[in-house]
Amino acid sequence: MSRAAATVDGMTITDEDCLPETLAFNEQFEAAAASRPARGRTPSAATLALLRRDRLGGDTPPVRLPHGQDRVVEGGVRVRVFVPGRVDGVYLHLHGGGWAFGSADGQDERLWHLAEQTRLAVVSVDYRLAPEHPFPAGPDDCEIAARWLVRHAAAEFGTERLLIGGESAGAHLSLLTLLRLRDRHGITGAFRAAHLLFGPYDLSMTPSQRSFGPRALLSNTDAVRGSYELFTPGMGQEQRRNPEISPLFADLAGLPPARIVVGTEDPLLDDSLFLAARWQAAGAAVELGVVAGAMHGFTLFPLTITERELRRERDFLASA
Repeated sequence: MSRAAATVDGMTITDEDCLPETLAFNEQFEAAAASRPARGRTPSAATLALLRRDRLGGDTPPVRLPHGQDRVVEGGVRVRVFVPGRVDGVYLHLHGGGWAFGSADGQDERLWHLAEQTRLAVVSVDYRLAPEHPFPAGPDDCEIAARWLVRHAAAEFGTERLLIGGESAGAHLSLLTLLRLRDRHGITGAFRAAHLLFGPYDLSMTPSQRSFGPRALLSNTDAVRGSYELFTPGMGQEQRRNPEISPLFADLAGLPPARIVVGTEDPLLDDSLFLAARWQAAGAAVELGVVAGAMHGFTLFPLTITERELRRERDFLASA
């Protein structure tokens, strides 16, 4: 089917015209992953250090641009800030990496382009990582950064128009942050929109997480299970269903409009489908994007679907 989008049971599948390219890339990625030695569920210190330089496990650290400013806000939380020439709002960005790797300076080029093209100042949080700092350390840091922004955005950036979002674990942390602001501080409406890319929202594991199996498409069943064990060590399945850990189980009332995106070849597919349904049921506007053939983390790779998705993200944030 050579269409840009098709609708199935009310769910829109986008980018079907790119499916041959996307699936071919998936096959190449999986073949390359098969040639690398398998690692255990709990990474060694050396493996963690490598992944923290580059979340894809490469040998080249990410490029740090001079446009980024490293700052420390209230509570000692580190952030990286990108300020374009004109600022119409502020985007609080929470990076991905399974709560155990990734960094605020791991996507400088992407975040600077986003800032320039949307006229948004971007504040990316360098939250503490597991296993050295398991739950609730990372969420605590994100909550502190969000509260600082609510209080000081007008003075710091000349605007009170706030947005929030992230990818993978960063999408999970974005939602937890909105819930913490509402439940702990009575703050609703401060953030006008949320942009959530391929996030895990049920750490007790949705059906798609459990059934995905061993396919080495950046993430799979064992990989997500291992991430949960690092982030929430010693917790059982029922403990991980606590809404403060798995926001799919939370009351979603009072949350802002959201755009939720996931690929059809992602073990976290159900997480986004279920969350979008609950978001809508709670009375908030939600846009669900399901990308044909896309694997977890697809926006990290030079694909046509990546170009399109990043453009949609910019359009959503600019207009929110």
